[in-house]
Amino acid sequence: MQTLDKVNNTDESVTKVCQRNFNRKDLMIPKRLGLFTVALTAGLILTTGSVRAESATPMLAANSELENTERNVRDSGNATLTPEDQKETSADIKITAAIRRTVVKDKSLSLDAHNAKIITRNGVVTLRGPVENSAEKNKLQSIARKTRGVKQVDNQLEPKTP
Repeated sequence: MQTLDKVNNTDESVTKVCQRNFNRKDLMIPKRLGLFTVALTAGLILTTGSVRAESATPMLAANSELENTERNVRDSGNATLTPEDQKETSADIKITAAIRRTVVKDKSLSLDAHNAKIITRNGVVTLRGPVENSAEKNKLQSIARKTRGVKQVDNQLEPKTP
């Protein structure tokens, strides 16, 4: 068998030496092993696909706190603002960020209040989402009003308890 070191001394190219010494049988997978691999792969794909489909659609009771289908239908139209309606002007982004910082720093507010939607368009701030009570609703509105650059606050927060 000729080595590649000796190829440089002759006119024969590396490709020709490799082609002459190449044996296809060295790369062949036995037929049974190939069929087993295909069957195993297909079985795994089918199994994980059905598990993923089951976990993707959890069933919620109609009276569950997490069931918010009606709210999602309401928000799907153009009648209400969503965070996607946030203006991309630097002034509006600064207002939203300032309100969010103040809300997050206030540890007396609930997790729901910390996660309220804050949407700013041309200096008009819209507050949306659930909060624990009307006191939190009023506190978030006050924070928004005190923020520099805010022209108006549209408080659409929904208290869980009056």
